[in-house]
Amino acid sequence: MKRLWTIIGVADVPRSFKWYQSLLDLPETAPAHDYFGQIVDSDRTVLLCLHAWGAHEHPTLRSPDDARPGNGLLLFFRVDNLDAALPRARALVSGLEEEPHQNPNTGTMEFSLRDPDGYYVTISALDPA
Repeated sequence: MKRLWTIIGVADVPRSFKWYQSLLDLPETAPAHDYFGQIVDSDRTVLLCLHAWGAHEHPTLRSPDDARPGNGLLLFFRVDNLDAALPRARALVSGLEEEPHQNPNTGTMEFSLRDPDGYYVTISALDPA
């Protein structure tokens, strides 16, 4: 088995950590460090890693001034209950980037929003409608 750990640069790891846990209906826990945390599913699968901008010498995580956060990246989460995810998402942002609609490529319902750092996040139903 191989897994991909997607790591994004964020301004405030604890704030983003709580935001993603709320969005994905995960139990609220604290990140391992104030500069790094892993959003982990109930089966211990790492869904997303959050890394503070400039916390280490990683070339692509030095500063959001070096590259616009989210440019070229789409965080795409498949969830088993889209109807439950929608009100959680609406509570986190002032407005959605895309209202719920059927994706013609996957045949599933989805919606999109921006996280606190400006990353584009799509939440998609696991199965077609």
